[in-house]
Amino acid sequence: MNTETQKRSLLLEMIAFSTVDGQLHKREYEFLWLVAKELKIELAVFKDLFHQEYSTQIIKSEFQRIQQFYRLALIMYCDGILHEKEAKAIQQIAIEMGLNPNATKRVLDLMKKAPNAIIDPKVLLKVFQEQHN
Repeated sequence: MNTETQKRSLLLEMIAFSTVDGQLHKREYEFLWLVAKELKIELAVFKDLFHQEYSTQIIKSEFQRIQQFYRLALIMYCDGILHEKEAKAIQQIAIEMGLNPNATKRVLDLMKKAPNAIIDPKVLLKVFQEQHN
């Protein structure tokens, strides 16, 4: 992640997605805070993001788009409840990111079957690379 603006934009997208079901669960908030700390976002800035409007920002690197998709998918599964709105929203977000719909569906299926919805990063990248061939 290069700039503060990009970091904030990624978190804003994650916040917007985490509330697509009409609620922000405690586990979703905790996950968002973990990501914020990893991005070196201060607590005051993080809390302020919940009061800002999200506007789409294009992520140029495919690797970063895959990472962001995976983060969003983890949020989707972290509260233990898979809402239909979340499932539809993540597919739409993936399309808008320019990610292959077949690859995103496979990743979501793998996450659904995995304990804690976590899949190996190598497997994640492999799924997307297979779609290039």
